[in-house]
Amino acid sequence: MTQKLMKEEKLRNFINGKWVAPSSEKYADVTNPANLDTLVQVPLSSIQDVEKATAAAKKAQKSWALLPAPQRAEVLYRVGVLMKEKKEKLSQLLTMENGKVIEEARGEVQEGIDMAFYMAGEGRRLFGQTTPSELKDKFAMSVRAPVGVVGIITPWNFPIAIATWKSFPAIVAGNAVVWKPATETPIMAFELAKIFEESGLPEGVINVVFGSGSTVGEAMIEQGDIRVISFTGSNEVGRTIAGKCGQRLKKVSLEMGGKNAVIVMDDADLSLAVEGILWSAYGTSGQRCTACSRVMVHESVKEQLEDRLQNEISKLTIGNGLDESIKVGPIINKSGLEKIKSYIQVGKEEGAKLLAGGHVLESGDHAKGNYFAPTLFTDVTSDMRIAQEEIFGPVVSLIPVKNLEEAIEINNSVEYGLSSSIFTRDVNQVFAAQRDLDTGIVYVNAGTTGAEIHLPFGGTKGTGNGHRDSGVAALDVFTEWKAVYVDFSGKLQRAQIDVE
Repeated sequence: MTQKLMKEEKLRNFINGKWVAPSSEKYADVTNPANLDTLVQVPLSSIQDVEKATAAAKKAQKSWALLPAPQRAEVLYRVGVLMKEKKEKLSQLLTMENGKVIEEARGEVQEGIDMAFYMAGEGRRLFGQTTPSELKDKFAMSVRAPVGVVGIITPWNFPIAIATWKSFPAIVAGNAVVWKPATETPIMAFELAKIFEESGLPEGVINVVFGSGSTVGEAMIEQGDIRVISFTGSNEVGRTIAGKCGQRLKKVSLEMGGKNAVIVMDDADLSLAVEGILWSAYGTSGQRCTACSRVMVHESVKEQLEDRLQNEISKLTIGNGLDESIKVGPIINKSGLEKIKSYIQVGKEEGAKLLAGGHVLESGDHAKGNYFAPTLFTDVTSDMRIAQEEIFGPVVSLIPVKNLEEAIEINNSVEYGLSSSIFTRDVNQVFAAQRDLDTGIVYVNAGTTGAEIHLPFGGTKGTGNGHRDSGVAALDVFTEWKAVYVDFSGKLQRAQIDVE
């Protein structure tokens, strides 16, 4: 019913509290990757639309920043309540436009709800510091100040969760937002904007401009009044954004790729390890920046793990994620399928042994969608491309290791550093691993996915540029530190010079 209801609808931009058609009058179809049905048409906006959104945001931000932070937080609290009321509807729509199975969609929406309530709490904190002055009758402190207008560019694989990671801390800190969602998944942005509207957020504080990265994203980078760009997406695009923002002295936060690994030691609970690998590798069809794509397994349990994984992979149900029985949904589009398919050939040519999957599913119930069979390679070496490059699909490479030291070395050998995991019963190995794994997230006896919103999310090396989404650390992206000195001595005191 929902799909039929939305099929002929043309989405509109949300600028200055109004729903407006793109000035370009151009649109593109948005299709359900499970069956290729057209869901809606998304605007392909122009530079002029970005300029209008930025002007609205700049005007709205001045009064929004003067509103006490606890009052700003009340709006976020209402957003959380509304998201909670609409959770099932949002989840169904998310599955339709993104393809992820319904239980994962519900989890993603819940993540947004959690972020709303968490960041609403920050409205009564937004802590600075007080510190003793080195001079008599002088008070010293630091406070957070909003940056002004911020631009957020979000991906298709987590179209509502990542948007809340970025927009909620920006808003509670007193900024206004210009948001470019992914054109593959615009419905979540449309629905979240409606929730902002219903919550009573003042006009212009959030503006949604749909369109391509080459036009809308580029215009946001070029726009001088947008002082921050927060981007989640590919390493290649992130590097380009960083360079352009650097030339403009524009603050930039990047969360990019991952080549995440699970380490399975010889004393691991193999049943638990298999469960963790399956969920983090094939959940979301491997289309997560935290997805497990490598498994470093101790050589003494390698064959056991292979057998167990093959057995469980054969049981995975693949199809339309709206079906509660389905565990693996479709790939987002045809180009994603082709990329995964090309890496299968690379793996074979490099000498890896294919144990499961490795092909597009094109018959029966899968004929009309973008489906790829959950894939398992073994006898992979750490220098192979399939062990080094991000595939972004349901493909796992098993790499045998002799000990923990070798596993950690292999884990750290890739250009990314987002998430890692170890399965072991040895507390000594646990602490060595959490210290030495060069990733922003480390899991013990769990897969590589499952981050919680109250801790910082991000990684090292090619995964990002040192900033973090989520948790209190997210506020650092959208605020500037301001040092304040109050001298009540009644005379001029010169720091460092007049210290006795």
